[in-house]
Amino acid sequence: MSEDPEPSRNISGGLEGGGVAAEFDPATAQTRAEAVVDTLGELYWQKAYGGQDAFTCLVRTILSQNTSDKASQPAHDALLERYGADESGATDADLAEALANAAQSELAETISSAGLYNQKSETIVDAAEWVLEEFGSAAAFDAFVTDEPPETVRETLLSVRGVGPKTADCVLLFAGGRGGVFPVDTHVHRIVRRLGIAPPDADHEGVREIVERDVPAAKCGFGHTAMIQFGREYCTARKPACLEDPDACPMGGLCEQVGVYPATGEVVDPAETLE
Repeated sequence: MSEDPEPSRNISGGLEGGGVAAEFDPATAQTRAEAVVDTLGELYWQKAYGGQDAFTCLVRTILSQNTSDKASQPAHDALLERYGADESGATDADLAEALANAAQSELAETISSAGLYNQKSETIVDAAEWVLEEFGSAAAFDAFVTDEPPETVRETLLSVRGVGPKTADCVLLFAGGRGGVFPVDTHVHRIVRRLGIAPPDADHEGVREIVERDVPAAKCGFGHTAMIQFGREYCTARKPACLEDPDACPMGGLCEQVGVYPATGEVVDPAETLE
């Protein structure tokens, strides 16, 4: 695996691709959620998804839990260097074997830059052991993620301690290349409710159900990655672009600004707007 630094514009789904091409035209969108994704399609780079090794993708997503890509990237690099450096030609199977046999304290030290390293190291070791015990090899796990029905894969991944909905969905998207999968992280959760597409009190699963229903399957992968980038550049948690200039945000005509009050400069979580 080659070095994969945080992209400057959008996060791809792997060097090999594997997703389905989609056309982005806000004028022909069937739902407001699709119009939002189509608008982002005019703003950001578009890429096919899939192609990552499933176990490596699982490990990387665990490392990224509750932290930024910039914080988790050094931990990811250090983990590969110690347990399966890409320069050495190590395979996904080598990494699974190495992590299944890793000392948890040593792994925790290796990934300390990612935060919550004790918890994450336990989860990674457990996941490696689970993959080998349940599937026999990392290759068989990869085939499971790629070939089995997405609902089956998701339910199976959610049975693993420390693997939540976002982690399971990222494996389905970035390793499996599955259409119709829209992982919901903190950016997506905030933005979809702030736009008024989902109710203010919708939890992560509620948001996921709505966007996967209202965004065409071929656009969900892009919608996830582009919405993250939009959340970093425009719709940040505390200072969305619309506070300073109503015309600064490309979503101006589609957003209900739930929890954003330009007149006072106040910004609250959308759930706090409920009486």
